[in-house]
Amino acid sequence: MTNPPELATSPEPTNAPELATGITRDIYPMPAFVKLAVADLDATVAWFTEALDFINLFAMPGPNGPALVHLRRWRYQDVLVVPAEGQAPPIGPGLQLTFAAQFEEVDALAARARAYDGGAVEGPVDTPWNTRDLTVTSPDGLVVVFTARRPEPLRDSQFTADMERWSREQGLR
Repeated sequence: MTNPPELATSPEPTNAPELATGITRDIYPMPAFVKLAVADLDATVAWFTEALDFINLFAMPGPNGPALVHLRRWRYQDVLVVPAEGQAPPIGPGLQLTFAAQFEEVDALAARARAYDGGAVEGPVDTPWNTRDLTVTSPDGLVVVFTARRPEPLRDSQFTADMERWSREQGLR
């Protein structure tokens, strides 16, 4: 039997000062990103930046306005938005984007999203798997979830014990 592969570390910031320093504006090879073709580029960019705490990293000029807008929240939380040619394709049923968040910021992010005119906000809610999740839906149906690990005193100890047992049973520990 071979040893299990090492687990990759999460890009989630582990302390509040990293959040306070803001979003990095460096350009890096993105290991994963989302690209959205939308009917109203300006409205989508405004929703991400004004309701969800993303920044407009840059916009690539096109003949009739931006051809692409690169949005970022944290390092490796990149969203590329492009104008749809013709009618925008519908957002796939059941599709959601999930981003890591800090536990301490989830309630304020929910308030910010609720204050923005448009879309829907659910939560935050504590999940059985020891996270606090905030679900927001854009005016055009895109579901975005921010998930934060609950701090130790707020975690479900039985779930933690079950995860440790399941990990051992599956050869991960």
